Amino acid sequence: MNALLIYPILPESFYSFDKAVKFMGKKAFYPPLSLITVAALLPPEWTIKIVDMNVRKVLRNEWDWAEIVLISGMNIQKKHILSLIQTAKKRKKLVAVGGPYANLNQQECLDAGTDFLVLGEGEITVPKLIQAIEQGKTFGIITSDGQHPDLTESPIPQFDLLNIFDYMNISVQFSRGCPFQCEFCDINLLNGRKIRTKPTKQFIAELQFLYDLGWRGPVFVVDDNFVAKRGSVKLLLEELKEWMISHKYPFSLSTQASIDMAQDQELIDLMVSCNFGAVFVGIETPDKESLGMAGKHQNTRQSLEEAVNHIQSSGIRVIGSFIIGFDNEKPGADKRIVDFVQKTSISSVQISMLQALPQTALWNRLQIEGRIKNNIANIHQSTLPNFIPTRSILEIASEIMNAFSEIYDPLNHLERLYQLYLIFGNVNFPEKERPKNKIKIGLYQIKAIFKLLLNIGFIRNTRKKFWFYLISIAYQNPKGLLSFIRKSAFIDYSFEYSQVVKNEIHNELNQINKTT
Repeated sequence: MNALLIYPILPESFYSFDKAVKFMGKKAFYPPLSLITVAALLPPEWTIKIVDMNVRKVLRNEWDWAEIVLISGMNIQKKHILSLIQTAKKRKKLVAVGGPYANLNQQECLDAGTDFLVLGEGEITVPKLIQAIEQGKTFGIITSDGQHPDLTESPIPQFDLLNIFDYMNISVQFSRGCPFQCEFCDINLLNGRKIRTKPTKQFIAELQFLYDLGWRGPVFVVDDNFVAKRGSVKLLLEELKEWMISHKYPFSLSTQASIDMAQDQELIDLMVSCNFGAVFVGIETPDKESLGMAGKHQNTRQSLEEAVNHIQSSGIRVIGSFIIGFDNEKPGADKRIVDFVQKTSISSVQISMLQALPQTALWNRLQIEGRIKNNIANIHQSTLPNFIPTRSILEIASEIMNAFSEIYDPLNHLERLYQLYLIFGNVNFPEKERPKNKIKIGLYQIKAIFKLLLNIGFIRNTRKKFWFYLISIAYQNPKGLLSFIRKSAFIDYSFEYSQVVKNEIHNELNQINKTT
């Protein structure tokens, strides 16, 4: 069987980092971890090709060659997922679709022409798909029957089917599941509340595979909540620390976790010793009332400001996620978020309007209340809520546009970045002997660096402070100077993208005005 695995285009967003990717001379930010895991689950006698359409297009001879096309993607990739299904069916290919979008929007996939809808985690459902195909079936809805696999059954993803050097970051996974029940989140639906982890040796074997392929650089641990099962995580980190030391710290690690990690200094110190440099945290809002209504109680049990400050002062950069549009949210949510971000020096911020994801607790509640407007949530920073909020759409949209303006104003962004690297200058990071790798800098990177320095150092409103901050960091945190310069590249990208988002929100509001 010739299997063509396709990963759809990821629209420009704070997830895709398009310009920053080009700045680094790469083609995409993350590889499709889901598909290379599926590839490892397919029969060894199958011939497999993977095409990440964020890197390149599917060639005509690849379409002709394929007997079955497998597609996986997220809600934000909806448009291209449906387009790929239709294209494959026009070419008379057998089509199987899975992933978060397919799991939560089954009928849309079927209406587009999907033959096999694969619902649930691949370790359970892919063998069922193979069995159905071997039995000669050409249509079916394959489910995991509510079961979640033991991750000891999960194979090492086939990173070797990709050119890993096309990517800025490589993704790996240690655990699945999250114990919390945030009303708006779909993780419990997809991966359950029970935390399942890979054995330490299994996870380190994946890192070794990447190392042997020649990867050196950023690795993102894509767990739903990396710190959810503290005992298992600490055992992993103890052994990972030894592996990192013996391999001269070839990877810089990041992950996503809940804010309560701030309460465990031993855990944070272990993460720092393993070269974890950043953690994505769903802060959502500084408003305790909104957090309580959304079921995000874990964020109300401590001072969020103190928690962020503690994590960063321990040596891990916080990437903050925020949402505007919660029920009974008081006016001025934008100002409260902006104040919080500036006070805590969170340099990287993702902010969006609340969306009701299908089948979540929020979706079910709003359906009962008759407040759902659209059948699908398009998870994108410029998308207006797909439900009737308790405040006016205009007020919510105005606030998020103001939040984008303030947070991604280049001067505000630079100020946060500077303060963060001053904080890092006071952290006693462990000494790390790193492998000596030749750094290739091409003409594109030289031009990009020149443009960065031109924009940040001369054109933007940062011009008076950038050079002072650069010299100050060189003096107060010399080891962080190169990292400070690299992170400065995101200032210009984030500002330009924030303008795009604001224009798109304006356009959406204009469309609403035309129809009312």
